[in-house]
Amino acid sequence: MIQIDALPAFNDNYIWLLQDTDTRRCAVVDPGDAAPVQAWLEAHPQWQLSDILITHHHFDHVGGVEKLKSATGARVAGPAAEKIPARDLDLNDNDEIVVLGLRFQVMAVPGHTLGHIAYYDGEQNLLFCGDTLFAGGCGRLFEGTPQQMHQSLSRLAALPARTKVYCTHEYTLSNLRFAHAVEPDNLRLSERLAEVTRWRAEGRISLPSNIELELATNPFLRTREPSIIAAAKGRENGQSSEPSAIFASLRTWKDSF
Repeated sequence: MIQIDALPAFNDNYIWLLQDTDTRRCAVVDPGDAAPVQAWLEAHPQWQLSDILITHHHFDHVGGVEKLKSATGARVAGPAAEKIPARDLDLNDNDEIVVLGLRFQVMAVPGHTLGHIAYYDGEQNLLFCGDTLFAGGCGRLFEGTPQQMHQSLSRLAALPARTKVYCTHEYTLSNLRFAHAVEPDNLRLSERLAEVTRWRAEGRISLPSNIELELATNPFLRTREPSIIAAAKGRENGQSSEPSAIFASLRTWKDSF
């Protein structure tokens, strides 16, 4: 049985901790800081860190890798197209990696960075997507183009509705506030915004999300919806109604929201 917990890091990062309760082996996703992982391992001395999965090269996702590998000997896997510290296994699109008995498909999702990857297990319906798809939003375009990011999000949006979305930042509330500004008449979105507002006031984590919920409330996955098209075009008169153009308009709007 695999248990998944979030180890908070920095101001709003989550390091995902996967635990195989049968073998007492564990894995982490995007450990930007070694300290939270080391603290957990020290509190659970019977557990062994076996794997470190990386989605992209930004420091808040890889900063703790070398220290953790040195201390535990864990296998480090990450995108082949990016410089990842202490990497043992280079991963490309459609590769497969088995971690704690989970069989992850590697998905190339450029946009936030050019070599960004996500990890998807179709049997357990798990998606670790780094900074590509967020709950209620998506990552900034530091390296890729709007077209690349739109294509990457469309690929993730096509996963089964029950897929659990484990992204790496607690951005949900701010994302939903933007989403509500774009689509104020979306009842499901209004309900989600109210719910997450309560959760965060209580200090509760807002993740994981799921694909069904994102399709219903995340404007960056709803670029074909008439209400989203109207809102985006209302900010840029004469703009194309093509989904990638609507996405680009939304991302620009969000950057200054």
